[in-house]
Amino acid sequence: MTLLWLRIAVLLYGIAALAVLPAALYNRPRWANLAVPSTIAAALFHFVSLIEMLYAAHHSLPVDTHEAQSFLSLLLAIAFLFIYGRYRAISLGIFLLPLCFLLGLLPAFRPGEEMAAFPHFNTGWIFLHVALLLAAYAALFLYILASILYLIQERRLKQKSPAISWLPSLETTDQIALKTLLFGLPCMTAGLLIGSLIAQLTIGAS
Repeated sequence: MTLLWLRIAVLLYGIAALAVLPAALYNRPRWANLAVPSTIAAALFHFVSLIEMLYAAHHSLPVDTHEAQSFLSLLLAIAFLFIYGRYRAISLGIFLLPLCFLLGLLPAFRPGEEMAAFPHFNTGWIFLHVALLLAAYAALFLYILASILYLIQERRLKQKSPAISWLPSLETTDQIALKTLLFGLPCMTAGLLIGSLIAQLTIGAS
């Protein structure tokens, strides 16, 4: 059932990625009403799939590349939903939802072809290390994306060209970039510190 839930999630991500294009580019609310619920449903199926996958594998954290990909995809989907709920910036879905779809493809349809990405530890510290780093990657990706969109809009305004209507305003983009950076950097710092501590303890034990 794990693969079934994940495949349903990937299919819903694909539907959302297609629906978000007319919703954002042409301001069609009907398509937004398809894209957002599809993403919510996909995230729910994805969450159930990930929990079942980790439970069946008898560990509490991603230990191979496909599990890490799946976890990162879920984090990006949650980030999109949070940003949409807070700022109604559906245009970021043009970039995030296809990425969620692509990150979920291999775990859903080629699950047996992965290699270990993390040691097979089953401790809270390892789980925290991995979760913090993946959350940091998702947040910093959003920061880079929002910063690029901000620069594009600012450059057009300085050149007295019309702003791109489907992109968020400068104020909204600036807030997204700032808050994702403030979230991502502490996560990255804490994740790296915990990883360094685990490495030192592992070396000391050997």
